[in-house]
Formats: sequence, C-alpha cells, structure tokens
Amino acid sequence: MIATVEISMYALTDGYAEKVIDFIQRVKKHPAIKVEVNGLSTQLFGEYDHLMDVLKKEMRTDFENGKAVFLLKLAGSELTKDKLPEILK
Repeated sequence: MIATVEISMYALTDGYAEKVIDFIQRVKKHPAIKVEVNGLSTQLFGEYDHLMDVLKKEMRTDFENGKAVFLLKLAGSELTKDKLPEILK
C-alpha cells in the first residue's frame, strides 16, 4: 500500500536548522521514498511499511542525539500534487 507522510521536525537544541536539514538529507538517501520539501513541512511518499521503517530509524537517531519533536500526518494513499483534482493544482 502506498502511503503519504507529512512530517515536521522541531529540534529543541542550538543549531536546530542544521539538525532538520540533516534529518531530511538522511531520509532522501532512501531511493524508494519520494521526498518533497517546503518551508513548513516535508512530504514523504512510498510503500507504507518501508516509510514507517525509515521513519522509525531516522527519528530514533535524532532522539538519541538530542531533543526533538516530530509532528506527523499519515494517509493510506498517495497524495502527491499529481493526484489532486485539476481545480486544486
């Protein structure tokens, strides 16, 4: 099943921007996940189990290396811009 995750990371340490960028770059290294970044959040698209495995691993890395909060929205379908009704594009 293809899924969509919208995720925002709030690193609760000095140098928070670098920590957020590092998280995004680590997720982007997984070729089976499509990543779209904007100024407020990051959207991930891919196979549900794979997405969850990657998030479990990468979020744990940040939890073990400092304080961070993650906010997630999950959808059990692909919600890319291409899948939106034409009137919303």
